[in-house]
Amino acid sequence: MQAAALSLADTFDPVSFEGSVLSISGLGVEISDRLGALKMNARVDIETASAPLLAEIVGVKEGAALALPFGALDGVRRGARVRFLKTAAGIAPSAAWLGRVVDGLGRPIDGGGPIEAGARLRPLKARPPRAPMRARLGGGIDFGVKALTAFTPARAGQRIGVFSGSGVGKSALLGMIARNTECDIAVIALIGERGREVREFLEDHLGSAGLARAVIVVATSDEPAMMRREAAFLALTVAEYFRDQGAHVLCLMDSLTRIAMAQREIGLAAGEPPTTKGYTPSVFSTLPALIERAGPGHDGAAPGYITGVFSVLVEGDDHDEPIADAARAILDGHIVLDRKIAERGRLPAVDILRSVSRAMPGALSDQHAKLVAEAKALAAAYEDMRELIRIGAYRSGADNEVDRAIALHAELEDFLAQPMNVRAPADETFDALQTVLRKDDV
Repeated sequence: MQAAALSLADTFDPVSFEGSVLSISGLGVEISDRLGALKMNARVDIETASAPLLAEIVGVKEGAALALPFGALDGVRRGARVRFLKTAAGIAPSAAWLGRVVDGLGRPIDGGGPIEAGARLRPLKARPPRAPMRARLGGGIDFGVKALTAFTPARAGQRIGVFSGSGVGKSALLGMIARNTECDIAVIALIGERGREVREFLEDHLGSAGLARAVIVVATSDEPAMMRREAAFLALTVAEYFRDQGAHVLCLMDSLTRIAMAQREIGLAAGEPPTTKGYTPSVFSTLPALIERAGPGHDGAAPGYITGVFSVLVEGDDHDEPIADAARAILDGHIVLDRKIAERGRLPAVDILRSVSRAMPGALSDQHAKLVAEAKALAAAYEDMRELIRIGAYRSGADNEVDRAIALHAELEDFLAQPMNVRAPADETFDALQTVLRKDDV
């Protein structure tokens, strides 16, 4: 009987099976499932006094399943009817998504009316191209930010992280990247952030020109964990749609830390054991599954690329905390923002000595690579002697390299500073850096 029922379930769309709510505890809803029809990640509609509440199955056991909702549990009661949806979770992006702001389920929230769906339904949790079939990284890209273009140069299809404590200028830097980066399409996911920051990002950081070529996915901090996690998967699915058309897509996601926190809530509700700092094992499998979807598309004559920029909010300025450490191991580079630099007034507060791009050799010419290496050597020499210089213990003439570092320090700091509303093209950036390094030759 059960096998026949499951066969019937696979025949019709949507499924006509129904269950009922057994209990509600914390974030989860336990649902009767005597036929064993429910599967992991399946979707259900839960009856409420107003509209049905969408939820996803995160755990199954004999005779019952655990679902977490995409909305508030207000109005859900024991015995409420539950309708099992057979249709797989997915979206059908199209060019009509450009310039729009959507929530984690792909519903428009900008007041612009419905969005025309594309011809093909794409799964939200797709697999990346198989490694041997994936194209290699493309050419260098121009972030339009001097500190990044010179000291963490990236290539099309690279995944890079922005690691920052709170209040160090992360949002401002991400806004500069979103507005200034040379790309065809931008897909920007704002996940777990303050609601008031969304409009500020759209109007102050992105602007009307930036929005016209972008798709914005928003799930604020007050939304359920399922919605916050779903927004991340939806953003990558939209980016993959445009990449598969041969476009170079900038996928900017703020932040991986909030996604990890959402997955921790989901994992704990599903009964997973907490591990380091309370993060559940599924957190450390979700991060690579998400990040690996960014990158080059299938190898071909004109493969598309997703260049991923993922922010990581480090707790207590500890850059070795679990999420930061896990993300750094997966990403192809990391940009470190330093609180002390920000406090000195230099923005963006990029620490060029701790920031690394693993694709740097293929992103810079030999001439530019030599300039960058020279500048970093001077910055390192000054940093090594900073305390002695500050207290007046260093005497000029003791070390020629340190003397040169002191002479050029102010010029290099001025070079690294950049107003939010100013774009610095790559060629002008390297010309300016060469001018700084040759000042002591005059």
